[in-house]
Amino acid sequence: MWAFFGLIVYASLHPFAGWQLPQPLNRSVLTLPWTFYNQRWDNVSNFAAYLPLGLLACTAWRRDGAPAWVAVLASCLLGTSLSYAMELTQHALPTRVPSRLDWILNTAGASTGALLALVIHWLGWVDAWRGLRNRWFRPGSGSGQTLLLLWPLALLFPPPVPLGVGQVLDRLNEAAVDLLADTPYAGWLPERYGFEALSPSAEMLAVALGLLAPTLVASAVARSPLVRLILLAGALVLGVAATMLSTALNFGPDHALSWMTPPVLPGIALGLVLGCGCAWLPRRAATGVGLIALTALVTLVNQAPSDPYYALSLQAWEQGRFIRFHGLAQWIGWLWPYLAIVWLLIQISMRDGAADRLPTIAP
Repeated sequence: MWAFFGLIVYASLHPFAGWQLPQPLNRSVLTLPWTFYNQRWDNVSNFAAYLPLGLLACTAWRRDGAPAWVAVLASCLLGTSLSYAMELTQHALPTRVPSRLDWILNTAGASTGALLALVIHWLGWVDAWRGLRNRWFRPGSGSGQTLLLLWPLALLFPPPVPLGVGQVLDRLNEAAVDLLADTPYAGWLPERYGFEALSPSAEMLAVALGLLAPTLVASAVARSPLVRLILLAGALVLGVAATMLSTALNFGPDHALSWMTPPVLPGIALGLVLGCGCAWLPRRAATGVGLIALTALVTLVNQAPSDPYYALSLQAWEQGRFIRFHGLAQWIGWLWPYLAIVWLLIQISMRDGAADRLPTIAP
């Protein structure tokens, strides 16, 4: 819950630039203005962004034994207080527009999420999920499960290769160039120009590794080969759906499948074959293969150039209607494979059974 709380703060205040005191600085600042425009996308996103917060908060408080009415009331107060604080803070950001309507929609989303949590508890779905999780996943594997849940979100930030997350080298190089500009060390940086497009075989391999990566993370947390195969199928469905959604949002629904270039289908097929084969590997062996696959993936992805369509989509995310989700999706897309590598290194460095005794982070 608190992780999602932090993500809302990040998304609400991104890009954290141009801070200034609101003018005039008086009591009127405490009164949020009505916006002069009304876009359906903004309204839906403001409502939907706070719905998971209310759901997670109410579920957590109910799990801790709080009465239903207390959990709902506390969740609603948490949502409306956070939203009001974020809207007030946006007065100091010239690129953000505080709005009373946003506050109302955020509060409605959190309240709906809290009520939805009560319905889920009443239907017994929480207990059913706990039982399923205990049957499918190893004890203490909450961090790995969280990585799996974050993977589809990483794909919402448009990657240079389908399913190919982790391209950070260009951005790091740009940041280093800006940092060392007009210094004696400016010429020390390697040139990042003249990269050729990946060959069809390299792109196919990158797609296959992109699908294989979450599958091998799943192999480190799943109890049986059957569960691994189910998670592989889930990764395929979620990966395709997230990529279609990202493409549709950037270029329109008519182009939702434009990323399906000739190397992509063979790459997906190769990833499925490799994933099925790895489903029967011992846990430590699957973890080692996962490290190799993730290392190869980030190597290929960081060699892929940013084509004009990719640059155009980045501009849309950074300057357009995706500003609320840009920071979150971008950072997850950049960091997911590296976080997975670190997590797998921790898993493989432990004795058998030691990972099961680690404190867990509930997904």
